[in-house]
Amino acid sequence: MQSDSAPGPLQGIRVLDLTQGSEQYCGKMFAQLGADVLLVEPVAGCAQRREGPFLGGHAHPEMSLAFAYFNQGKRGMALNLDHAQGQQVLRALAQQADLVIDAEKPGRMNARGLGADALARINPALVTVSITPFGQDGPYAQYEGDDLTLLAFGGLLSLGGYPGLAPTAPYGQQAVLSAAQFAAVAALMALWEAEGADGPRQGQHIDISVQESVAMALENAAQFVELEGAVRKRNGGQQRQAGTGVFACSDGMIYLMAGGVASNKFWSTSTEWLVEVGAPGAAQLRDPRWLDHDFLATDEAKRIFAGVFLPYAATRTKAQLYAEGQSRRIPICPVSTMADLLVNRQLAFRRFFEQTAHPYSDRTLTVPGAPYQFSASPWRLGRAAPRLGEHTAEVLAALGFDGESQAVLLREGVIA
Repeated sequence: MQSDSAPGPLQGIRVLDLTQGSEQYCGKMFAQLGADVLLVEPVAGCAQRREGPFLGGHAHPEMSLAFAYFNQGKRGMALNLDHAQGQQVLRALAQQADLVIDAEKPGRMNARGLGADALARINPALVTVSITPFGQDGPYAQYEGDDLTLLAFGGLLSLGGYPGLAPTAPYGQQAVLSAAQFAAVAALMALWEAEGADGPRQGQHIDISVQESVAMALENAAQFVELEGAVRKRNGGQQRQAGTGVFACSDGMIYLMAGGVASNKFWSTSTEWLVEVGAPGAAQLRDPRWLDHDFLATDEAKRIFAGVFLPYAATRTKAQLYAEGQSRRIPICPVSTMADLLVNRQLAFRRFFEQTAHPYSDRTLTVPGAPYQFSASPWRLGRAAPRLGEHTAEVLAALGFDGESQAVLLREGVIA
């Protein structure tokens, strides 16, 4: 929930965001809780600016919707960290910062003289966070890794999709985004510890592995291997057991759980629902064998249930099936599309989606808001994502660089 007057809960925290991709979500979370987050980009712009979709289909560094989303609320400067003077500027910024976030390959920041240890020598209270595919050490540390390969290395890809087909990755940069969220949580804990420590504040370096972040999302798949010797497999689009799975209806898909946990109760309730609405063949689901978990897992049971439920579901919408199932306290939910979410009554009631102006056009965009609400501490969208180098002069002036010295840096390609 936004507030235009009260300070955010992280007001006073100063963050340097050196990331170039979806890792920028970490800094965004800080910015929208009131921290002063400065995005430090290469002089040619960060990689996220070249990621679509682009507003109006116009591929331009200032038109990337991904960049606009991940960097709203931040200031921005363009700085060449491979130039000695650019490194000097970053050191000056780090002296005043509380948190630095980077996503460089292990060793890259050290080679620039800007690694965690080097920055800690000039600001012992500084917390640094490094987000990399496999962490800072180990046999894979120097491997490249994009979102798809990291979903695979983390084990989640093997569980996504349909049996008998190639694995299917979820939309978007879900592996990197999970790491960015873990990075934000870990950074907050480190800042809290530094703030509450006896004596001088002492920061630390946080090593975030995207692979490990993905492996955290496997729920009980690892325990299945360890305790039962069974490897969980893809079951997307199929009934895990009769009555439990994704089913087509007239305008999309719904998820139903007539079997499974407390299946005796849900099964009988689901059966009576189908009998009541006159679904052909529903009465056979009253047979006692349908209360046997082993029978529910058979192909015969799945085929029979589908033969009863699918013809009825084909005559009903997601909303109708959801209302009917919920009124009978049957676990059921619509499989929402993005269009569904924009008109979802619950999200509308809580004002989850926000309206924001695009800074480089006259378009107004609908964007997700915060996934949390504080009773007293406000969250806000904040300023539009920065243009390339928008705040470079402002930042340098605050460090004592006058107009002439800034002009020199510009001519030498240190800033943009």
